[in-house]
Amino acid sequence: MYAQNGTPFMADEDLLNTVLADLKRTVREYTTAATESNCPAVRRVFNDLTMDTLRIQGELYTQMSQMNMYTPPGKALRQDIDKQIQCAQQTQQKCQQFVREKTGGAGAYNQAAGVPLHQANVQHNHNGSYYM
Repeated sequence: MYAQNGTPFMADEDLLNTVLADLKRTVREYTTAATESNCPAVRRVFNDLTMDTLRIQGELYTQMSQMNMYTPPGKALRQDIDKQIQCAQQTQQKCQQFVREKTGGAGAYNQAAGVPLHQANVQHNHNGSYYM
């Protein structure tokens, strides 16, 4: 794209960095849409869009990197990576345990022993109407 005077609208590196940033944002939005989808077909479409966009983003990154237009982040220490993996696994285990406790392993919430049933927060007033 060129300005009216024939000069480039913006430097190629700046333009490609803008496209790369937009692809990253798009992946986040597709991921959110897939996560919040209730319909399996819609979820599948957003998963496919996410994967396609990740592929395109990876190809653009590779090209930019080969042209020295993108400086990759510094190397991560193995111990830092292992620590992050361990934290993620612990979080996953806690979530799975929480779900098992709350569902009783059967997928429905069970009433805990010794805990009285919850009473509705709806009461009648003197003229017969309801309030909470």
